[in-house]
Amino acid sequence: MRVLPVPAYAYPGVAYPASKAAVNMVTVQYANALPDIRVNAVEPGYTATDLNGHTGFQTVEQGAEIIVRMAVVGPDGPTGGYFDAEGTLPW
Repeated sequence: MRVLPVPAYAYPGVAYPASKAAVNMVTVQYANALPDIRVNAVEPGYTATDLNGHTGFQTVEQGAEIIVRMAVVGPDGPTGGYFDAEGTLPW
C-alpha cells in the first residue's frame, strides 16, 4: 500500500466536501425516519460575521432568513432537502 502526501493546495480537499455530503445524507435519513417532522439542511450563505472578519456578502439577518423559514415550515412543507434562500440546492 502506498500513502500519497496531501498537497497543501488541496483545500477544501476531500474531507470538507465529504463531510457536507454526509450532513446532507444524515438529513435525508432523519427525514425518512421521522415522517411527522420536517427535517432539512440549510445553507445560509456567506454572511458577514466576526468569524470571517465581516467579509461576508450579507448581514446576519439576511443569512438567518432561510434558517427561520425552514424552522417554521408547516407539516406539508419539504423534508429531507438542502436549501438556501433561493430554493432547493443540489448536492
